[in-house]
Amino acid sequence: MAAENAEKYAYKLVKKIRMRILDVPGAFGKVALELGKHGAMLGDITKVHVTTQYVTRDIVMFFDNEEQFEDTIQAIGEFKGYKILSVEDEVLSIHKGGKVAMIPTVKMETLGDLRMIYTPGVAQACKYIDEHPQSASDLTSIGNSVCIATNGSAVLGLGNIGVLAGMPVMEGKSVILHKMVGVSCIPLLIDSDHADIIVGTLHAVAKTFSIIMIEDIAAPLCFEVEQKLQQRVPIPVFHDDQHGTATVILATLIKTMQDLGKRKETVSIVISGAGAAGTATCKMLREYGFQNMVVCDSQGAIAGTRTKHMNAYKEEIARITNAGNETGPLKNVIKNKDIFIGVSSAYVVTQDMVRSMNKDPIVLALANPIPEIWPHEASQAGAAFALDGRTVNNCLAFPGLIRGTLDARATRITYPMKFAAAEAIADLAGKREGVPNFMNPAIHRRIAEAVKAAALPS
Repeated sequence: MAAENAEKYAYKLVKKIRMRILDVPGAFGKVALELGKHGAMLGDITKVHVTTQYVTRDIVMFFDNEEQFEDTIQAIGEFKGYKILSVEDEVLSIHKGGKVAMIPTVKMETLGDLRMIYTPGVAQACKYIDEHPQSASDLTSIGNSVCIATNGSAVLGLGNIGVLAGMPVMEGKSVILHKMVGVSCIPLLIDSDHADIIVGTLHAVAKTFSIIMIEDIAAPLCFEVEQKLQQRVPIPVFHDDQHGTATVILATLIKTMQDLGKRKETVSIVISGAGAAGTATCKMLREYGFQNMVVCDSQGAIAGTRTKHMNAYKEEIARITNAGNETGPLKNVIKNKDIFIGVSSAYVVTQDMVRSMNKDPIVLALANPIPEIWPHEASQAGAAFALDGRTVNNCLAFPGLIRGTLDARATRITYPMKFAAAEAIADLAGKREGVPNFMNPAIHRRIAEAVKAAALPS
């Protein structure tokens, strides 16, 4: 239950309070009651020390903001016979020292080991690679190495917070790729908002890697960077915020529509958000065969007749969607739709808006860290499936996509490869689950196998 709470409230402030409490009936209940009064949530409770009079416990608590935390701790600290011994930020603690490091994969315990790893033995490997350049993928780390690059301009739901603040996300993805599919990653921070500088930097280091992932780069810059870089390097360029998100959304739709008996040719979809994720999702669904879509941004429906707040990328969206030329805000466009996909911002959807959709709608509210509508609220309003970004997350897609691409030695990540990943994810999900369990490494290996098969010539 504690683990479920930690996941459920992961968007909140997480604090571990070490507290000494009188060892009498009801003493801890007083603490729990005070937490409830302040709207805070209770997590793990661990007994760490006992004396004849007192019990010392580590208590994990979840808060909405610093003000709520300070008010709650001050109130508890005034209880007679209670003492707060320490306060630790759980999230910062797990990040201390960084989450990744480069480590050797071979032993060096003897002089003989040294002579093979370094001079003079290493010259043999160098000469062989010089004569057979393609062997570098087998004889060095290049074949299993991925670059994860960002300029920090669109980090999760935090916006343009810069490259240093974006580093924990790059490290987090590195941990996922190593843990789930054994891929070695190197985060790279590029402090620039100019496409040519970002592309030039990555082009210059591209031979170090077999795949370049660009992450958390704001739209429309990310589109330009991806397109220009892919033209210049002979290895795959993968923007997870676009294609990983779109892949797992497609997977979820495949599965939920199977459960509900809906067909891609006939369902109507509204997408909220025309940034990286929304644009890529729109294109992928269109490529897969979905025919009835409308995309909304903060100005409302994107349509061929709209002239304000448009750019080349939104004009492309207008050309391939919204055949009925719908106009107006999201609350109007969502009416009589079968599926809502949110990749925009918190609380833009109400229960009345869900009620205005067709019977048994699918609601994927994926804004982070707060969704467009909480799943339980959407379900109460009649949604047959209601999921948010904690469940429908690109971390379900990118490990298998990257592993399968590496195993196939592919030079591009194509739509058929992404479709194979989406279909594998859907096949691995249980009935009424929407998506499978991310924490099972076997899931990602199965996805990788499907991607590899789609990449290799038949």
